Amino acid sequence: MEKDRSVIDTTKSKTNEGLPNDTEMVIESSEDLEVVKSFDDLGVREELLRGIYAYGFNKPSAVQQRAILPIIKGRDVIVQSQSGTGKTCVFTTGALQSIDLQLREPQVLILSPTRELAEQTQKVALALGDYMQVKVHCCIGGRNVNEDVFKLEHGTHIVSGTPGRVFDMIQRRTFKTTSIKMLILDEADEMLNQGFKDQVYDIYRYLPYGTQCVVISATLPQEILEMTNKFMNDPVKILVKRDEITLDGIKQFFVAVDKEEYKFETLCDLYDTLTITQAVIFCNKKNKVEWLAKEMRKANFTVSYMHGSMPQKERDAIMAEFRAGQSRVLITTDVWGRGLDVQQVSLVICYDLPLNRELYIHRIGRSGRFERKGVAINFVTNEDVRILRDIEQYYSTQIDEMPMNITGFM
Repeated sequence: MEKDRSVIDTTKSKTNEGLPNDTEMVIESSEDLEVVKSFDDLGVREELLRGIYAYGFNKPSAVQQRAILPIIKGRDVIVQSQSGTGKTCVFTTGALQSIDLQLREPQVLILSPTRELAEQTQKVALALGDYMQVKVHCCIGGRNVNEDVFKLEHGTHIVSGTPGRVFDMIQRRTFKTTSIKMLILDEADEMLNQGFKDQVYDIYRYLPYGTQCVVISATLPQEILEMTNKFMNDPVKILVKRDEITLDGIKQFFVAVDKEEYKFETLCDLYDTLTITQAVIFCNKKNKVEWLAKEMRKANFTVSYMHGSMPQKERDAIMAEFRAGQSRVLITTDVWGRGLDVQQVSLVICYDLPLNRELYIHRIGRSGRFERKGVAINFVTNEDVRILRDIEQYYSTQIDEMPMNITGFM
């Protein structure tokens, strides 16, 4: 291991299979950090190390090299890093190393803003902890409460859930928090926005004094950092500079459409391009998702769709089909945009530009993961030009007009 002597560190490292390319990534840390070049040097238990390598990780990414060790050492940690850099591995490794396997009570609580993200986190934790025989329960709405009660009362080490259901289980006194030693907020910018802020604070009040806090997100606006100060003690901050946050390898384009009605025709023209591998199309509202899927199907195009008001079982089935490649074009709201990993996705279309600029990075972060090339296409009406320019300025990026032969970038 070596010391990270500079507060701002320009990393030039080529990772191996299963990890992204961190070339020219600018890492900003609040203090000197040990840079751990190999998973072997983390000092984690042997069973966990076997799980990390069995999962396909070879060499830690730049963020993993700096963030895992402080978590293992018990520090409060804030990690800001773009999609595809292995953030989930950061906090799941820290969580798995911290638990006492002999104690069959919840010791780590991971909160996510969506059910799908909570499920994915559970799967990663189970995979990395496979040789540890760790018990990880997914506590989310849309499922039978009795299943939560049974799992929580019969021993689980880690709980991955959404704030609403987790708080419900705590109030029922089914989820005993007395042994919780670590709280992890994944996608914290969304978690601490108005919709989730109060629920997170309600849960935090039930946790033991001095609970270690880990905050993970692709974007951390200043107002969110100020909120985390209320329940974090002298946190280590590992931040990617904002002007470096857009993923390398993602080509960003816009298509100018004179009117909202012309977007549909433009999308139909692009359909053959969409199905080269897999594509995700984002709309801002649930009713527009349903309308667009209906219109595409009427025009004899094969698409699937998903949004947050659909029953959980239906959402799970749609996601399973999309992961398996049985569905090639998915129309959705931002419920899908945050943290979900389908590696075949090479094209993201913003049918509507996002309602706020922080959401943009979560959307386009779906494509081009783990060194694959990816393309993001934004449909822009005359009214949207100002929003597009704001996104460009915020991320210090350039979004060009889409060329005629877009397939050359896929």
